[in-house]
Amino acid sequence: MIPRYSRPEMATIWSPENRYRIWFEIEALAAEGMARIGAIPAEAARAIREKGAPALAKIGPADIARIDEIERETRHDVIAFLTWLAEAVGPDSRFVHLGMTSSDVLDTCLSVQMTQAADLLLADLDAVLAALKTRALEHKYTVTIGRSHGIHAEPTTFGLKLAGHYAEFARNRTRLQAARAEIAVAAISGPVGTYAQVDPRVEAFVAEKLGLAVEPVSTQIIPRDRHAAFFATLGVIASGIERLATEVRHLQRSEVREAEEFFHAGQKGSSSMPHKRNPVLSENLTGLARIVRSAVVPALENVALWHERDISHSSVERMIGPDATVTLDFALMRLAGMMEKLLVYPERMRANLESLGGVVYSGDVLLALARAGISREDAYKIVQRCAMETWTRLGTVEGRSFRENLLADPAVVERVKPADLDAAMDPRQHVHAVDAVFARVFG
Repeated sequence: MIPRYSRPEMATIWSPENRYRIWFEIEALAAEGMARIGAIPAEAARAIREKGAPALAKIGPADIARIDEIERETRHDVIAFLTWLAEAVGPDSRFVHLGMTSSDVLDTCLSVQMTQAADLLLADLDAVLAALKTRALEHKYTVTIGRSHGIHAEPTTFGLKLAGHYAEFARNRTRLQAARAEIAVAAISGPVGTYAQVDPRVEAFVAEKLGLAVEPVSTQIIPRDRHAAFFATLGVIASGIERLATEVRHLQRSEVREAEEFFHAGQKGSSSMPHKRNPVLSENLTGLARIVRSAVVPALENVALWHERDISHSSVERMIGPDATVTLDFALMRLAGMMEKLLVYPERMRANLESLGGVVYSGDVLLALARAGISREDAYKIVQRCAMETWTRLGTVEGRSFRENLLADPAVVERVKPADLDAAMDPRQHVHAVDAVFARVFG
């Protein structure tokens, strides 16, 4: 988690200040829950809240340094915090953390942090979706060449390209909502999760106040399949970012130039070549996606812990929790901004579409010949022969367009009228279903 790729809202979620405030809230709520069932004096619960809350409200670098100092001695982060808290609360601190274990605080806090992070990421996805929808509608009928294997295939529209990415990010939003719900659980069950010294009603009270569900069987920790599903979802979203970023990178290549990232006034593309306009944002997004996906395998490996619990997952989560969410947050907002300002060149798209002399309509011509009574096998041979003639002689003196080669072929002239060929090579037939697709995607 480095400042270059961090936005303050997300970075704050993983700050020590926020973590300790959540820890205190869990402890204070647990005390209040215990007081409700008569397990501790009500005055003690009030004192914990009234004396602890001001200290946590103004917690700063000096307090964090003090907690760190205690941890260096105790070698235990939760005990260090509780010791610091006791200094603020006083004698009633003996009722703090009563019957609880560290994982009750750590795991429930992590659930709160991950739901907070998910809420920001959901808002980020909304920004990406809004940008994609706007640009897709803008270029709904902007004809461009579709490519398979990187090679010209048949015409499509730039709007359809973007609609496909919109649909993917809409699915990702649904996935993230489900992942958020799965991770939004609390566990206040004590050592090995048996509630020996803490009543399940306390857990239910804390969970409700935090907006979480109760983990059915915590075994002292919340099962890590929940976390694995969350980080796997982040990885899928990152792959969606990379897929769109890769599209932009290809379209910005000098030989293509159908779209490119916005180039700001005063921006420099190269220290040695002043003409350069590089796809730096989309390349950056490709790299950031790798970082987010790198959290997935460790999260999956965290699922298999020893017996009721161990802490092999802890060091992993201290890194992947902040890194994956902070990085994805930054990447999504960068993607939204990139797509909002993306420069699109319809004239270049049309020129590229026509650059191969019309062979991109070979499939349509194949169907025209078949409708004229030629067997599909023979029609394929004829069309491929004419297409290859066009392809191999393209740009030479003796080179002819696909249409010219077709009309020079006796097998075609005998069965197909020039007007039928023209109809088969009309790009408008490739956009007639755009409205239907957009209705499915955007409603």
